[in-house]
Order: sequence, then structure tokens, then C-alpha cells
Amino acid sequence: MKELTNTQELDQFLQENPEAILFKHSTTCPISTQAHDEFMKYADSSAAKPWAIIIVQTARPVSNEIAERFGVKHESPQVLYVKNGTVAWHASHWNITQDNLSKNAV
Repeated sequence: MKELTNTQELDQFLQENPEAILFKHSTTCPISTQAHDEFMKYADSSAAKPWAIIIVQTARPVSNEIAERFGVKHESPQVLYVKNGTVAWHASHWNITQDNLSKNAV
């Protein structure tokens, strides 16, 4: 698991992984806990793209940078599939499922 804690780590991760998934997670939200479980099922599959987690309580500047850089309003939980510097797909809350990730992060 790669946890991004600052914007330099975000830049490096995206530079090293032109196709990647960013998962914004809130450790205090029950919906985010459910999304985390679904995300981890996806992450354990052979189809998973490189991914990183952002804990919004401890890495707010990273979360804000993602929203600003990609023009996707911040939500948590939230996943963004980044491909060649743009968001190809994103989802939040109950839409974060192993099935949705497998179908859309391609």
C-alpha cells in the first residue's frame, strides 16, 4: 500500500505511474470504511492498477491538490482513475465497489 502524505509524493507517484488510482479515505466515516473494503478487494485482484491512498484527515493538502489539479470536487470516500494526466473515471461513496473499479479502471 502506498500512502501519499504530501504533494511531492503525489507528483512522484503520478510520474512513475501514468495509469493509477487515487483513493481518498476518511478514517472516521462508516461509508468510507465500506468503500475501503470494496477498494481492497479490487486492489487484491490481478486487474488492479497501481494505486495510492490519501487519508484525508492527515493529508488534507494532498486531497485539496488532487481536487484542484484534476477539477474534480473533493468527496470522501472517493476514487479517481488517472490516465496520462487526466481523470478518466471517478466515483464516490456507495459507487466505490470492486465491480465498478474493475469495469471502469481499464
